[in-house]
Amino acid sequence: MNAAYPAADFQSKDVEEHNVGDIRKIKESLNGREYDFLRENVHLGRHVMLVGLAGSYAYGTDNENSDVDIRGVALNRKSDLIGLTEFEQYTDSHTDTVIYGFSKIVRLLLECNPNTMELLGLRPEHYLYLSDMGRELIENSALFLSRRAIQSFGGYADAQLRRLQNALARDGYPQQEKEGHILNSIRNAMYEFCRRYADFEEGQVRLYTDRAVNRELETEIFMDVNLRHYPLRDYKSMWMEMNHIVKDYEKLGKRNRKKDDNHLNKHAMHLIRLLMTGIDILEKGEICVYREKEHDLLLAVRNGEYQKENGTFSSDFYDIVSMYEKRLAYAAVHTSLPEAPDIERVQEYVMSVNERVVRDAIS
Repeated sequence: MNAAYPAADFQSKDVEEHNVGDIRKIKESLNGREYDFLRENVHLGRHVMLVGLAGSYAYGTDNENSDVDIRGVALNRKSDLIGLTEFEQYTDSHTDTVIYGFSKIVRLLLECNPNTMELLGLRPEHYLYLSDMGRELIENSALFLSRRAIQSFGGYADAQLRRLQNALARDGYPQQEKEGHILNSIRNAMYEFCRRYADFEEGQVRLYTDRAVNRELETEIFMDVNLRHYPLRDYKSMWMEMNHIVKDYEKLGKRNRKKDDNHLNKHAMHLIRLLMTGIDILEKGEICVYREKEHDLLLAVRNGEYQKENGTFSSDFYDIVSMYEKRLAYAAVHTSLPEAPDIERVQEYVMSVNERVVRDAIS
């Protein structure tokens, strides 16, 4: 362990605990050897702002088979800010832990990224460690709330719906229609390309289906590309996103029905949960991760109560999805949130945090 970066105290703070036994065991496990990286990694240790639960434990949909997912935020070090080092995130796949660097999570929060927004809206007992600056980040969560949640949460929910449609289409749709599902999924992902990649404009990459060149297919997706003097790395990232969707679909070609149905029911649950969370942000300006009121509904979906014997989902499920989609659309029209976060206010907060790092005044 590097003495210059002493271990943070990952014991529980004074918080009200829900599901006391499980949460206490998880907190105690953070002091074990498999989580030593939290104390010993040069980017973590005393720089960690917060560590919290993610996934089913955070949503209140955990069961006896649930894995423990940990997410957190760490300050960028002085050398990251005024020196030559860089830190975006630390990932430990063995414990399913991801710790974001402060600069990176601010960028993601500005986009209302659902996975990171959730870190600011956990139940108190689901924060396994909070420094003073971690509490400050949570207290400033309103700085990052904006109408961007319409696309981020709605887009993520739509992606989950597409995954369901694609998986179910694999069993009963003609190949031509299956290819159409893949195309729709890619087009949905491309919605964000204009904002995220350099000088990308709608129409520069045109996707469509036509008679297949591949002899194993009847119809396949083709592309027309019109890009000049374009950054190779941006194009690579776009291509990887599109390729991932195709590969993700093809994995369903040989289904383990029982295993895959469990995954589909989780996708179905997350679809509804994302819509619920987005509605709360737009209607109330609140990030509510633990869905206490909707707990029974979400568990029913996860447990397969809305899935029919043939593997498809009942009309009741799609009625529920439609209801929440309409609520999200209504909230989008009537929300009082700004179009985008106030960058000047966010910058003042970020500079305040980073100045304390540079002055070694972190706590």
